[in-house]
Amino acid sequence: MENQIFSEIHKLGQSVWLDYLSRKIIDSGDMKTLIDDIGIRGLTSNPAIFQQAISEADYYDKDIEKFANEGLDSKAIYERLAISDIQRAADLFRPLYDEGKGADGYVSLEVAPDLVRDTEGTIKEAKYLWKEVNRPNVMIKVPGTKEGIPAITQLLADGININVTLLFSIERYREVAEAYLDGLQLRLDRGQPIDSVTSVASFFLSRIDVLVDPMLKDIIKTNPDRAEKAKFVLGEVAIASARKAYEVFEEVFSSEQFSKLAQHGATRQRVLWASTGNKNPDYDELKYVNPLIGAYTVNTMPEKTLDIAKEKAVPADTISQNMSHANQVWKTLPELGISTESVADQLEKEGVEKFSEPFTKLLDAIEEQRKAQV
Repeated sequence: MENQIFSEIHKLGQSVWLDYLSRKIIDSGDMKTLIDDIGIRGLTSNPAIFQQAISEADYYDKDIEKFANEGLDSKAIYERLAISDIQRAADLFRPLYDEGKGADGYVSLEVAPDLVRDTEGTIKEAKYLWKEVNRPNVMIKVPGTKEGIPAITQLLADGININVTLLFSIERYREVAEAYLDGLQLRLDRGQPIDSVTSVASFFLSRIDVLVDPMLKDIIKTNPDRAEKAKFVLGEVAIASARKAYEVFEEVFSSEQFSKLAQHGATRQRVLWASTGNKNPDYDELKYVNPLIGAYTVNTMPEKTLDIAKEKAVPADTISQNMSHANQVWKTLPELGISTESVADQLEKEGVEKFSEPFTKLLDAIEEQRKAQV
C-alpha cells in the first residue's frame, strides 16, 4: 500500500524519487519496500553516492577482487560495479515503468565527472553506459554545463533518456529545455519515434541558500541601509529560483514548438528538484519539499528527507503560489549587489568539484584493492 502522503503528492503531478543507491538496500529488500509500500517512483545516483556505497561497505569486495584478477583497471571496475547496481535497481522499478507506459520508474547513472567540459567525451561515455546498462527505464546523467548542452541534444536525438544535472541558473535551464526540444526535433526529422524518449532537468536547491545566505547575513551585519532588503530575501533565494525555473518550464512547454512535437508523442521534460535535503537547522526540515509540489515535477530526496516527508509532507499544489514574492526576491538580489549568474557559475564549479573529489577517492580506493589482488 503506497504511503498516503506520497500518493496525494503523486495525484498533484509530482513524483517522489530517492537520491541514493547501494547494493545493500537492494540485497536487503529495502528498495523493493520503498517502491511497493512507500511509493518511490524513481531513483538518482551520482559519483559521490557510489563512493559512499562502495567505500564504506564490503558488499563490493568480492567483485573488485574478481574484476582485478580479470585485468581491469580501477575505472573499468567502477563501471562494472555501478552498471550492475543500476541494472538491478532498474529491474525493480521496471513494473512501475511498464505500468505507467514510461511515465516513471527511472534510475539514473552519471557520466564520469572528468568529462564535464568535454562534449564529445560525454557523448561517447553516455552511449557506452546506455548500451551496457541496456534498460529502457534508465537515464544517463549529463551535466547541464555549456559543453553539456550540445551533448544533451545529440544524445536525445539518438534515443537516449537524459537526466540533465547540476542546474543552478534560470538562463541555463532554459537552454536545457530548448536543447530537449531540439533533440526531439532532430530525431523526428530522421524519421525516428520520439514517444519513448524522455528527460528530466535537475535543478539544485539547498546549495543556493548555503552559498547566498552568508552573503546576506554579512549585508545585514555591516550595511544598515540594505539590512531590511537582505532580511527579506534571506533563506528565500533557492525557492524563488525554483519557481522562476518552473515559470520557464511552463513557457517552453506551452510553446508551438512543443505542441507540434507532442502530436508525435513527445512528453514534457519534467523539472526535478535536487539537493532537497535541508542543510540549515534554522529552517523547516521540508523547506525544499512542501513549497515545490506541482504538475510535471520530480523531487529526488536523500533518505533522511524522505523519512521525514513520508510522515510530515503537506500535499498541496504549491509550486506556482507566491510568484509575486519570487519575482520580488529576484528583483532585490541585484539591488543588494548579488549577481544570480555569478552565484550560478560558482555553484556549478563547486558542484563539479563535489562530484570529482569523491570520484577520485573512489577510484583510488578501488586501485588499492586492485593492486592487492594482482
